[in-house]
Amino acid sequence: MMTIKKNPMFLCFLFFSWSFSMAVAAAAENTTIPVNVGVVVDLDAQNLGGKIFLSCIKMALEDFYASHAHFKTRLVLHTRNSKHTVVGAASAALDLIKNVQVQAILGPVTSMQACFVINLGDQAHVPILSFSATSPSLTSLRSSYFFRLTQTDSYQVKAISAIVKHFGWRQVVPIYVDNTYGEGVIPFLIDALQDVDAHVPYRSVIPPSATDDQVGKELSKLMDMPTRVFIVHMTPKLSSSLFAKAKEIGMMSKGYVWILTNGVGNRLWSTRSIALNSMQGVLGVETEVPITMELTNFRMKWKRQFQQDNPAIIDFDCDVFGLRAYDAAFALALAVEQVGNASFDFQKRNSSFNSTDLDTFKASQYGPKLVQALSNTTFKGLAGEFSLKDGQLQPSTFKIVNVNGNGVSSVAFWTPENGMVKTLNSTNISILSTSEKCDLIPIIWPGGSQSVPKGWEIPTNGKRLQIGVPMKVAFTEFVNVAKNHSTNTTDVTGFSIDVFKAALEVLPYDLLFDFIPFAKPDGTSAGTYNDLVYQVYLEKFDAVVGDITITANRSLYVDFTMPYTESGVVMVVPVVDTRSKNAWVFLKPLTWDLWLTTFCFFVYIGFVIWVLEHRINEDFRGPPSHQVGTSFWFSFSTMVFSHKERVVSNLGRFLMIIWVFVVLVLSQSYTANLASLLTAERLRPTVTDIKDLIRSGDSVGYMKNSFVHELLKQIGFDESKLKAMTSMEDCDQALSKGSKKGGITAFVNETPNIKLFRAKYCSKYTMIGPIFKTDGFAFVFPKRSPLVPDISQAILNVTEREKTMNIENKWFSQEGNCQDNSGPKVSSNILGLESFWGLFLIAGVASILALIIFVASFLYKQRHILKHAGVRAMFEIFNEKDLNSHAFKSSPQQNGSAGDQVEVKTSPNSNWPESPFSYLNHTDKDFVLLDGQETPSTTSHASPDIVPTTELARRYPRNA
Repeated sequence: MMTIKKNPMFLCFLFFSWSFSMAVAAAAENTTIPVNVGVVVDLDAQNLGGKIFLSCIKMALEDFYASHAHFKTRLVLHTRNSKHTVVGAASAALDLIKNVQVQAILGPVTSMQACFVINLGDQAHVPILSFSATSPSLTSLRSSYFFRLTQTDSYQVKAISAIVKHFGWRQVVPIYVDNTYGEGVIPFLIDALQDVDAHVPYRSVIPPSATDDQVGKELSKLMDMPTRVFIVHMTPKLSSSLFAKAKEIGMMSKGYVWILTNGVGNRLWSTRSIALNSMQGVLGVETEVPITMELTNFRMKWKRQFQQDNPAIIDFDCDVFGLRAYDAAFALALAVEQVGNASFDFQKRNSSFNSTDLDTFKASQYGPKLVQALSNTTFKGLAGEFSLKDGQLQPSTFKIVNVNGNGVSSVAFWTPENGMVKTLNSTNISILSTSEKCDLIPIIWPGGSQSVPKGWEIPTNGKRLQIGVPMKVAFTEFVNVAKNHSTNTTDVTGFSIDVFKAALEVLPYDLLFDFIPFAKPDGTSAGTYNDLVYQVYLEKFDAVVGDITITANRSLYVDFTMPYTESGVVMVVPVVDTRSKNAWVFLKPLTWDLWLTTFCFFVYIGFVIWVLEHRINEDFRGPPSHQVGTSFWFSFSTMVFSHKERVVSNLGRFLMIIWVFVVLVLSQSYTANLASLLTAERLRPTVTDIKDLIRSGDSVGYMKNSFVHELLKQIGFDESKLKAMTSMEDCDQALSKGSKKGGITAFVNETPNIKLFRAKYCSKYTMIGPIFKTDGFAFVFPKRSPLVPDISQAILNVTEREKTMNIENKWFSQEGNCQDNSGPKVSSNILGLESFWGLFLIAGVASILALIIFVASFLYKQRHILKHAGVRAMFEIFNEKDLNSHAFKSSPQQNGSAGDQVEVKTSPNSNWPESPFSYLNHTDKDFVLLDGQETPSTTSHASPDIVPTTELARRYPRNA
């Protein structure tokens, strides 16, 4: 102060500066262009949202024009109270458009109010900028004058379905308010849940003005259902009443899951602790707002200003919808400045009638230009990036929050690009996989539990599961329903029942149930198995337990657990003993081609041995008939190894070694096969292919009420050829009779039933197939039942343990006493040529080789005779003894010249007269053939054509 007094020049400078600034401000104020803008919000005393929105809008304009003082346009706000009703909002909008002629309207707050106001704006060409109407149904209005400056609810359903998928919940119940806001998101939510394989078994609809009793009644209904995952989509006020009542009746305890949409999730941070106390463990989806310095400064400034304007309201914060209202006012101010000083006039619209005031207001000339300017407006607002496409704010990141204690904590994020992520980072985003559930920030669930709820449970105060069981007459080992007259109760036993009970013992929770026979009042079956399964679809039964086969048709209506038995449909047919008992059975071990080939080789080998032996072996000499007989005898006697003739040539011995081996193999194989035909039991099915039954027109049996009846008709069986069986005894009798005697040729049923049938009649029948593919027996539950995966897992645990073997031994112990002759025994044991052609090939090659060697050697030795005497002489020599052979050299010689006459003894084994070629030892029978003249050396009656070998040798010397 002392300094200022000593410097009058400085005081003068301050005075002139202030005067100049005031003058500039006054000049600027005089040159600004006012633009009327309407604001439609709820300003009732009990509703603080409208006051918050209006406060944010006013602060936005203050901040905007403080930083843009040079702009020529100025928005002039005209506020109207919608009174929290559709009529109030419409009346306020109509007043602003008709009387004030506003160029745009900020608001209204709710989707129901916006639906009518949008139509007014469309008619008057006045843009409607809503910062809190989130219902997707507003998009269907397709108004070019409607701008949704907040995210539509359809964007958040992907984030909600990601939560459901992450924790593996299969059933979800939405709880929503019964109005445009509540119903608009449901179609999008259900589609998103179906994409992650989650089912909506029930929709809970609560009126907007529901009392506590109405809310409690609806919650009690949900409490009696097994589903424990609920998605709440309603206003904050109604949700507070809902959770207060849920806590009161015990639905905020362990095992329950509550997920809030962002209609409530965005306001959790500003919700009072009293309301949060009843929402402990709730998950919420909140629109993510980036934390910036501008946002921090705004919150501090806004809270201070709001407290001054509303001193009675304490501890309240601005939520994301308030930030959207701030950005909406900011965007509108930018767009208006861009349009500039355009015409603000309203032009009267053409109308065919003037029956109401709605048709008498004029259309703005400013609106179309403002619409275009708004569509192109982009900036970084307090709530994030401001960018419009088709009048819609583009989707952004959502935050998954958890109500814990007196506050709210963040547990994960969801982005349109990456889905569920643990943390957000400008340089790195860690994406969660299904195996990384533990990486989420720990969640406190309702009841203070830290373990993830399974999403469903059997209500303790609900009804017991009503499980249907079939009434069976045959194959009662699977399911047997018996009336206990002493206790007036029904006992249900059997293999299927024991497997089901064993599976329930594995479950980590108790399952209360009652078996209900599917029977008429007289105790007989109430229908087919298809009818029984359909009762689950009709919700008459909660499940069906029994020998129910999994089929494609049934799976359209119900869900099946994992099968607990073998799969397939097979047929059983009688077997016959095919052991041969006729007189010609000895011919059956070999095929006819093998018999013929063997005979031909016996003849052929005998001929080859004669060729190789008859010149040097006395056993193979004699009259032609004797030589032929000897050759055949020798060859066929090798079959029983009783040949006594000697084989003296090396080639003959070589051939005999191979042939005797071939005969040995043939004889041993024949003996073994004949013994098998005569002694071994050979049971073969009477039919091996079901198509043969169709062609022959034989009758086929099936179990009554079984789906097999339809299968047989589908493959071509006539209805008259299908006979229903009611018991295993009926099947046995019908199969024993046969089709020609009024019975059946085959019985068709599922594999487990057929095995049980064979266990009782194993010696008479065999099993053929499978002829149809099925998935076995399983238990039946409603579509998308949460019990299906748990029971299926339990079945796998039971079947992998000894428990199942004990159950099988209990009910099917007889099956182990029956040898498994299932399958057609149609393979033949008859030996064919294909099994021995190698041996015959070796024998044939060896014999041909021996013949070639013998002929070559003979022709070489007798080449001089062939040269002078011709072929006939060669045959004569071939028919004579080879006196030079070692076999004859070792024999004693007769008197006379060794070069002319040689004594050759007849074979001791021969009973035939001596061959004329062996008369060389009789001098009175010697003769010579010289130049065609007969000149006996002594008195002789020999043929003139026959001469001694010595004489031929003299006439055809080797050196001639």
